Formats: sequence, structure tokens, C-alpha cells
Amino acid sequence: MGKGGIVAISRPPEVEYDGVILKVEDVWKRFGGLQALRGVTLEVQRGEVLGVIGPNGAGKTTLFNVMTGFLPPDRGRVLVFGRDVTGKRPHLLSRLGVARTFQITKPFEGLSVLENVLVGLLFSGRVSSRVRRGLSDLKEEAVRILEMVGLREKRYQPGHSLTVVERKRLELARALAVNPQILLLDEVMAGLSPAEVEWELGMLRQVKEDRGLTIVMIEHVMKAIMNFSDRVAVLHHGEKIAEGTPKEIASDPRVIEAYLGDQNVVS
Repeated sequence: MGKGGIVAISRPPEVEYDGVILKVEDVWKRFGGLQALRGVTLEVQRGEVLGVIGPNGAGKTTLFNVMTGFLPPDRGRVLVFGRDVTGKRPHLLSRLGVARTFQITKPFEGLSVLENVLVGLLFSGRVSSRVRRGLSDLKEEAVRILEMVGLREKRYQPGHSLTVVERKRLELARALAVNPQILLLDEVMAGLSPAEVEWELGMLRQVKEDRGLTIVMIEHVMKAIMNFSDRVAVLHHGEKIAEGTPKEIASDPRVIEAYLGDQNVVS
């Protein structure tokens, strides 16, 4: 039994291993006349942060949707812990330990901030029926998660009353409620001030360390993604045009031409 009485359903033995825990192989996706993804291949190692960047319309969110079961690929495979999960429904991937955030945050209407997180704890499929009956234990866990993301003092407020920044933090809290091993973040820094970006980065580093997370992160705030990522992949017109360390990406002529321009992105 973990903190606050949370009991995770055991994963099969084959998923408990190090190395590549998320893999995208030659993924293609078309919407009518638009080829959104063109043979994208990515590997994510346990415990690393992979940044995914590119211009608007490059295919980043489509890639996330394919990786998390919200869209089936036209071709290619997605593997989680070595299992082929291509086209599997999002709730099945959640049970394997995959969670994500969305660009457009939508708190559950009529629920408090605390209740929004409780929903994730109750319906993640990773809490035993015995613990489900212990609502006080679940509330303690939800409060702990809200404290991580800086929303503890807002826990009794309606979710819809939060600011844009606070809604992004609630979105992250709901993702953490399913106790993921792999967390996909879709533009969690968008619209934040420089001071808010610094706070978010510090919080994410702490959450990653505390929970042993592997993170894949789409972001347009370049200083944030370059300082937080171990590796960065660059998409352009649905293709992966480069992949490497932040310093390698910042000096890659293809990336500079397609996306970065003269930005000073590595400090």
C-alpha cells in the first residue's frame, strides 16, 4: 500500500524493465488532403525528458493523439513497455501507465478542484475496490497532488473559476492522479509569464524526481524545453527533420531554417 492508502494494480512482469519504454515506429497519418505525419519514428528511454518542437501545423499534437490512443495511425506502430498498443483506447493506455495533458483545458463542470482530481483517482483503473471505499484516503492523496502543483489552497473552489495558469496546473494534477510512468505534456507553458515558466519548470523537475517519471513534452517556449529536455525531436510538415541534445538542435541548420530562426534558445 502506498501513501494515503493508494494501491496500484500490478503490471505484468514484462513491463517492469529499463531502456526504451515508449516507441513510435514509422507512423503515418492523413486527414483528407493533409498528410499530418510522415513516417515518424521516436524512442523514449525510461527516466528521460524528450522535447518535441516544430512550427504550428508540424504534426506535434497529432503525434500525441496517435501515441495516446485518441487517433489510430494509418500506418506504423506504437509500443509501450514493449507492447504493441497501436490503436488501443486511451483508458487502456492509462492502465499501462501513460497519461497526458491537453492544450485546451476543460475542468469537469460543476466539480471543485479537489473533486476534479478525485475523479482521476477513482476511475484510473489503478486503485483497488477496497481503497475506493476509503474516500478520506483518496482525498488525502488528491490534496498531496494539488500541493505538488501549487493548487492546495484552491482545492474547494469550482474548477471552472480557475485562471488559465491554474487550469493548466489542474490539468497536470488530473494526469498525475492516474499515477503514470509516462507523462505527455502538450504546451503546458503556453501563455505563461517568464516567472510562471520558471515556477512550472521547478515544479516539473520536482514531480519528475519524486515520481520517477518519463516525460514527452510539446512546447513552443524554447528556453523552457531546451533547459528541461535531455533530447529534442523536431517535426516539420509531419516529418522528423532532426533529433539530438538541446545544444545540437539549437545549432542544426535545418532546424534554424525551419523553426528557430535567430532565437537564442540555449542559456
